Amino acid sequence: MTTLLQDLRFALRQLRKSPGFTIAAVVTVAMAIGANSAVFSVLNGLILRPLDVPQAQSLYGIERASDKDGSQSYPNYLDLRDRNRSFDGLAAYSIAQVAMDTGENPSLVWGVEASGNYFDALRIQPYLGRFFHAADEHGPGSAPYMVLSYAYWHGHFHDDRGVVGRTVQVNKHPFTILGVAPPDFRGTLVFASPNFFVPKVNQEQIEGWNGLNDRGSSGLLSVIGHLKAGVTPAQATADLNSIGSYLEKTYPKDERQMSFLLTHPGLLGDQFGRPLQAFLAGLMLLAGLILLAACANLGSLFAARAADRSREIALRLALGSSRKRILRGLFTETVLISLIGGAVGLWASVALLRWLSVWQPFGNFPVHAPVNPDATVYGLALLLSLVSGFLFGAVPVSQVLRTNPYEVVKSGSVAPTGGMARRRISAREVLLAMQIAICAVLVTSSMVAVRGLARSLHGHFGFEPKNAMLVSADLHMAGYSGDRIPPMQKRMIDAVAAIPGVESVGITDVLLLNDTNPLNVFSDRTIDLRASNAAASAFMYHISPEYLHAEGTMLLSGRAFTSHDDKNSPRVAVVNQEFAREIFGSVRKAIGSYYKMPDGTRIQVVGVAEDGKYSTPTEDPHAAMFLPILQWPSGAPWLVVRSSRDARQLGEAIRRTLHQLDAALPVEIEARHDEMVAVLFPAQMATVSLGVMGLIGAMLSITGIFGMAAYTVSRRLRELGIRVALGAQRKQVLKAALGRAFKLLAWGGAAGLFLGILASRVLAFVVYQATPRDPLVLASVVLAMSLLGLLATWIPARRALSVDPMILLREE
Repeated sequence: MTTLLQDLRFALRQLRKSPGFTIAAVVTVAMAIGANSAVFSVLNGLILRPLDVPQAQSLYGIERASDKDGSQSYPNYLDLRDRNRSFDGLAAYSIAQVAMDTGENPSLVWGVEASGNYFDALRIQPYLGRFFHAADEHGPGSAPYMVLSYAYWHGHFHDDRGVVGRTVQVNKHPFTILGVAPPDFRGTLVFASPNFFVPKVNQEQIEGWNGLNDRGSSGLLSVIGHLKAGVTPAQATADLNSIGSYLEKTYPKDERQMSFLLTHPGLLGDQFGRPLQAFLAGLMLLAGLILLAACANLGSLFAARAADRSREIALRLALGSSRKRILRGLFTETVLISLIGGAVGLWASVALLRWLSVWQPFGNFPVHAPVNPDATVYGLALLLSLVSGFLFGAVPVSQVLRTNPYEVVKSGSVAPTGGMARRRISAREVLLAMQIAICAVLVTSSMVAVRGLARSLHGHFGFEPKNAMLVSADLHMAGYSGDRIPPMQKRMIDAVAAIPGVESVGITDVLLLNDTNPLNVFSDRTIDLRASNAAASAFMYHISPEYLHAEGTMLLSGRAFTSHDDKNSPRVAVVNQEFAREIFGSVRKAIGSYYKMPDGTRIQVVGVAEDGKYSTPTEDPHAAMFLPILQWPSGAPWLVVRSSRDARQLGEAIRRTLHQLDAALPVEIEARHDEMVAVLFPAQMATVSLGVMGLIGAMLSITGIFGMAAYTVSRRLRELGIRVALGAQRKQVLKAALGRAFKLLAWGGAAGLFLGILASRVLAFVVYQATPRDPLVLASVVLAMSLLGLLATWIPARRALSVDPMILLREE
């Protein structure tokens, strides 16, 4: 113990004598450990850590094998729940936004619509009061009950235990509060924290429509349940597939490819979970490569430091110190630096993760990211710190073991003699070249992502977000239904259109570039309207006459809707180019032609609009159809307002105008660009993540090239002094001292640029319009790598050029 304390004190003295080296080493370790801790904590929180429910290891979600989608219709859920023999109760849920009035001003809040057995199937006990159960349900609209989340009860009701039994207004309908969920339960969707839970049988009161008997409507986000004891996932899958076969035979018009898979219960199946898992696994791989690069860099720095201390080590050996004691002292330094750097990196990652855990990027949608570090993350950080310390501490071991104290004292250095020694490629140089290549990959990918994101913000999605405002005003939330909705929609359009500066106003039930489920459509000649006979699947939008103009969607052929396209006139539609090509063969043939809906309704195409993006920015062209809202009444919640007027002033005028029509109407206003944040969020996160990784890689490249150059100069100071004494020019001295470092930079950078171009093709699936063939990107990468090389070699170059042969030879 005494010896260890002596080694520790000696290591601290040595590190204090070289503050620049110590800071560089600590920062290098901190970046690597911080990056690995942060990425692993996100991976652990979203993927590895189970949901916070009892016996979470037996909880599974169900998804369709054909499209990896976990959504189901309510009738299908009932069949799966009642016919399976593998699950100890199957529950279902979806999310919805409502206008809740608790006695104060009504507010828009998000919650969960769940099956009656939701809490029982999850085996959860209430914190206060009771939960609703399957026995509370007696058909549509029969269970107007609500369970509050603990966070909402704590924040909105201030821990008032008398809230149980109180009645609140939800979309102008009375709901009775039964209880409060436990503090640790935040629902079964990993990234969301709902404010309340209500029975799904009250869908009409919550959403304004009733799809409980519609097999063609996927109104449930997910179906989950615990496997019975002794049942394997394979047996459960076979059981579900037998039910799927029954559904296909019994309901051929509604169901096809009804085979199922079991999946992670908190990420909406593999449709969302698998891309997230792949992205986080890729980030984890990059973080691991950064850690290896950091170890290689620190190995070079410690090798250069050992070369600078060669006389000191030789004298200690000559005075009787053992090589074991010297190596122990060196390892003490490296482990001490790795622990300090690991602590700094972990502290920075914890600060970042705590910010992420409370980050709310989507307005009032209650995002919850369970990424706070736990014991597993802390243990990983400690392990990586210790392992990295021993890894980069092992680099100068062979150098110390080969040291001949008498030769060092006589010659003044440990530099090998002979040209072959200098020309031999060391493992350290290979590692450095690989690290430079990794840096170039990261820099290339990050620049490609940044350019792609910049283009996507100004790209064309089939609508024009500039000078457009979105107004959320769901009439169902204000208590409107049936025949009261169309007149109120007309009043809203006329009132907003009369505001000075407004060019056009349109209404739609679904926004473009929002993930929705497409609907099967059939050619006019099709008689058997089974799903397998569908001519195409198309996204469907119910719109008002001025909507296309307000949204900035170009009408290519035919006409737009008018006020005469109402329920008393023939059914018509405007379709996009892709729809026209798939169903009719061309745009010209589409005008005036008919197609059929799943219920057999014939619809005539009166116009063709340009193609757009309807689900994701990176999707392939997809069919879409626009139907007159006067023919297909809907409590459409969105007004699109086009105006060049100041956004804040316009928003205040719109809010004031709508509240003059109905003071209870819930109104939310935002710019069209701001609403696209949720759609572009994956691309933005990929860009930011790759940008941070690229920055860390760039900083590690600087330290790596610096370590290599400094080590080379330290080993060859005597040779450089002799060259200067013999009349070598500054250019020749620089070439001798730093030529190898620049060659490694050139070869590593070129390889990394090539690999980065290949890797950037993958980004096209995440970042819209990301292309590695952009000349600006290629030029930026070459410039960035050149600047990194110049910055990293500046100090070693100054040292090489400042060699004074007289002083050096006198010292030798």
